[in-house]
Amino acid sequence: MTSQTTTHEFQAETKKLLDIVINSLYTERDVFVRELISNAADALEKFRHESLTVDDLFDAHMPLEITIDLDKEKHLFTITDTGIGMSRAELEGNLGTIAHSGSSTFVTQLAEAARKDVNLIGQFGVGFYAAFMAGHTVRVQSRSWDGSEGHEWASDGTGSYTITEEKGLHRGTRIIVELKDDAHDYAEKWKIEQIVKQYSSFVSFPVKLEDETINTVQALWTRSRSEISEEEYNEFYKFVGNAPSDPLYRLHFSADAPLAINALLFVPTENFEHLGFGRVDPGVNLYCQRVLIDQHSKHILPEWLRFLKGVVDSEDLPLNISRQSLQDNALLAKVRKVITKRFLKYLDEEARKDPKAYLEFWKTFGIYLKEGVTSDYEFQKELGKLIRFESSRSEDGVPVSLAEYVERMAEGQDAIYYISGPNRAAIEAGPYVEMFTRRDIEILYTMEPIDDFVLNHLGEFEDKKLISADRADLDLGEDKSSDADKAEEQKDSLDQDSSAALVDWLKKALEDKVQDVIISKRLVDSPAMIVNPDGYMTSSMERVMAASRMEKGMAPEAGKKNLEINAASPLVKRLAELQKSDEPFAQAVAEQIYDNAMIQAGLVVDPLTLVERNYKILNRAAGV
Repeated sequence: MTSQTTTHEFQAETKKLLDIVINSLYTERDVFVRELISNAADALEKFRHESLTVDDLFDAHMPLEITIDLDKEKHLFTITDTGIGMSRAELEGNLGTIAHSGSSTFVTQLAEAARKDVNLIGQFGVGFYAAFMAGHTVRVQSRSWDGSEGHEWASDGTGSYTITEEKGLHRGTRIIVELKDDAHDYAEKWKIEQIVKQYSSFVSFPVKLEDETINTVQALWTRSRSEISEEEYNEFYKFVGNAPSDPLYRLHFSADAPLAINALLFVPTENFEHLGFGRVDPGVNLYCQRVLIDQHSKHILPEWLRFLKGVVDSEDLPLNISRQSLQDNALLAKVRKVITKRFLKYLDEEARKDPKAYLEFWKTFGIYLKEGVTSDYEFQKELGKLIRFESSRSEDGVPVSLAEYVERMAEGQDAIYYISGPNRAAIEAGPYVEMFTRRDIEILYTMEPIDDFVLNHLGEFEDKKLISADRADLDLGEDKSSDADKAEEQKDSLDQDSSAALVDWLKKALEDKVQDVIISKRLVDSPAMIVNPDGYMTSSMERVMAASRMEKGMAPEAGKKNLEINAASPLVKRLAELQKSDEPFAQAVAEQIYDNAMIQAGLVVDPLTLVERNYKILNRAAGV
């Protein structure tokens, strides 16, 4: 039975208001379900709080829960909570909040808020009105926790609403949405179940759909770590990460500043980008009071941590009026910094605790940390502790940290040296490591195309500069070999006049290819090597840039290089004689030495010219 129906005109221009709510505030119609569930959870939380101090409660026997009922025949979506409920005055006040400004000024303010994403949450009660995106009529039946009689609020959103006394209601609120013709799928179980699992899986009260609780996974990030079992963590990861296996690493932490933050982050066991699935979306979801705000958030962590799975929740996050995007970029940047630094600190702790396990992580996800070094200056110091490379003193296939390298440095060494190559064997057979081996100086092996960019961007580690071994200006300091060894080397080398003459001739013979020819101070056995006169550009970096240009259909730009020659090499000494006695053949030998050095540097040469010249030299050697 119903009685005492009254009709009220909205004081503000309701049609314009609803148009803003429906068309400007929300990007997806599905969020009306999220908004109604969030309002229901708020009502339940308020009742639970009141029940702590009040003994005589109306309908005290009722369980605290949210129920969703669907009627496909009548195209109805109904959501009911057993929360604090509303009196007649509260129905009029709470659902009339949208009209409280009383003039077109309110319309202007709300439209401006929607356009600029101004933070108006809490100022205007627009969440409930999202129901009009899917419903042509909305009815709200509610009875307050104080036991006063229940009422029904109803409106079709065309300028007025009615309030009618409703007998026999239980405590709480029921919202009945009569669905529009193009919104009938919101009366389908699969549709609502999908929305609830996406947006409201972690609401702290049971959400029941056709007598089945569909938010069965707990919001673990809100609980104390000591209360959570390993199995619970693993099951939660499989849910949020859509993963079949347990995670590689897990970080669960809370922070109080600059915002109250709860975070639960996981490292998967597989790198899906390496498996050929293309660039993955960020895997961390952003929640506010357990309600999903930003799925696969691009804002809460830097892009190079996109491999992480998990959740970040903060009830203090500044949201826009639709609760679908974040406000205050400066504050958000601080939050991102807190979470990122905490995760990198965690990785460093794990690397120290179990180096072998960390190397497994590095092999799978190290490429992302390298990306961070090259793209995110803010975290370079922390990332420098985490990167790993093989070295001349490490076992084959076992990378070392920069900190380990520094610990082993000899007294007086002021730089960390590295050299690039396709693999360890090629690097160790090349000319660039000869002097390092002779002087027992450790050198890092960079075997991925991005590695030289990483170390060049990093610049230094623990006040030690990072220097490529193929730089033209490389200075390893004074040679501490014995006087006898130095005298023996001098005896085997070209004399000063012969060396100068050969250098002058090579500059002319290779004038189209080289910028300068230099007698090397660092070659031991190899006859020559190529170095880049540009101290910044290493051979590895040049290879990457050449490949990039070729992908774009552009010819690679190869600047002139410096050629360093070994005056003690038998081949170089023989070349010095040939350039006097048989200059045409010496020219061919000089060009071949240059091309060989280019190949050892990993740089491009003309294969047809190389092969043709090589055959001529072989014919000469064979006496053909």
